[in-house]
Amino acid sequence: MHVWLWAHSIMDAETDCVHLFLLTVIRAKVVAGKEVDSGNDIYGNPIKRIQYDIKQIKMFKGPDRDIEAIFTAPSSAVCGVTLETNGKKEYLITGKTEADGSMHVTLCDFITPWETMSPTQKKSLSQRYEMGCECKITRCPSIPCTISTPEECLWTDWVMEKSISGRQANHYACIKRSDGSCAWYRGVAPPKKEFMDIEDP
Repeated sequence: MHVWLWAHSIMDAETDCVHLFLLTVIRAKVVAGKEVDSGNDIYGNPIKRIQYDIKQIKMFKGPDRDIEAIFTAPSSAVCGVTLETNGKKEYLITGKTEADGSMHVTLCDFITPWETMSPTQKKSLSQRYEMGCECKITRCPSIPCTISTPEECLWTDWVMEKSISGRQANHYACIKRSDGSCAWYRGVAPPKKEFMDIEDP
């Protein structure tokens, strides 16, 4: 899953009210990590979690307060996430903030070093992805492939480049156009309200 594949769902604040958790997206450094007890399972056995203490740099989506720690399972075998704890590497971290205010992450969440993201991806987090919440990205498994509705953007990175980190993922955003249809957009400035096709910087 690449950054814009989850962006259309995480940026849709309309759905948050019906869940017991809040989808959260932050930029942060991890400064410490330790194993902690997290209650007991139904058989009375202790549940272990890894607690990562973090320094939040920016909140893109989430609660109206800084996140100070994130929790994950103790190993990748149970979907736990391993992060560097020297405080030097910045991450983009997505996860779920529970009703008690704690943030939890798994291998299924999008977590990546900030430095590996393209300028377009970084800018789109605050300017573009939310403009595509009503759009749907359709994966193209093989050529030929087509969209079934105007509200779809056809993702061809895998079939064309054999990579989930191709040109579309790194440099474009799927955005709703003035006529109600959706299209890939690439540009330095935020899209013009009436834009009708891909624009290059």
